[in-house]
Amino acid sequence: MREDPPDTQLTVSQKDQFWRDGYLIVEQALSPIELESLRSAFSVWVDASLSYQTDYGETLDGRARFDLDPVHNATQSGLRRVQSPEEISEAFRNVMRNARTVDICAELIGPAIRFHHGKINSKLPGMPTEVKFHQDFTFQPMSNDDVITCLVFMDEVTEENGPLQVVPGSHKGPLFSLWHEGVFTGAVAEEVVAQHKDQIVTCTGAAGAACLMHSSLLHGSAGNLSANPRTLYLATYYSDDAIELSPNALPSRFTHELVRGEPSGRVRCAPYEMALPEVPQGTSFFAQQSAQSNTSCHA
Repeated sequence: MREDPPDTQLTVSQKDQFWRDGYLIVEQALSPIELESLRSAFSVWVDASLSYQTDYGETLDGRARFDLDPVHNATQSGLRRVQSPEEISEAFRNVMRNARTVDICAELIGPAIRFHHGKINSKLPGMPTEVKFHQDFTFQPMSNDDVITCLVFMDEVTEENGPLQVVPGSHKGPLFSLWHEGVFTGAVAEEVVAQHKDQIVTCTGAAGAACLMHSSLLHGSAGNLSANPRTLYLATYYSDDAIELSPNALPSRFTHELVRGEPSGRVRCAPYEMALPEVPQGTSFFAQQSAQSNTSCHA
């Protein structure tokens, strides 16, 4: 049996599991202090959102920072996304740079890795927000696919409150188009989901756990119909030798920051073909995915 090298965050078995399945759940990925700092900052934003009727705030590219679900009202917050929280919160900036999750990503696709973008995806109690199945890589193609999104569970994630759903091993398969009848819907065709429905598994865990997800993994999530919130902080990292091939859909002043290792001064290219994505004009990709309901999506 192979032994794990010293000073590592993951066992050999965990690394093998990530590359086999395209995702890995790590318990206690954040310290209690780190977790509480994120939850505290987000709670302030939820309370503040009750004073707004439409998306608000401003990010680096001029779009709104705080994205409100259509069911949002003055008594029940529908805050479903915060773009680039690292730009306005020291707590999120600290986790983005210094948490154990960064070391884990470096073990998998490093040693040198860079930060790409961050966001909060939240499903507050009763929020119907659905994320249709897609692959992140087709939103943000790079010269190679050594790209990982680390989804930090800010709340306990259960089967009932809208957990991440993934298709294990799908990161090894084809890149599915997000374009249908000339419209960029941000979702794969319904036939693709139907073909994989028996393989779908849910990713649950305690608050403070994290799911590391390969950028080519097919995934989505349902709405939160429970009485408990489900909030995730997503930080995406990429290998230092990967180069962007399309405009960043979530530009941040911290994009491309080297968070582990030393610059390689090299680029590595993987063979693949895909249609370039459409850069979102709205606050987030939820508007793009809503186009799917008005489009017949057939492969």
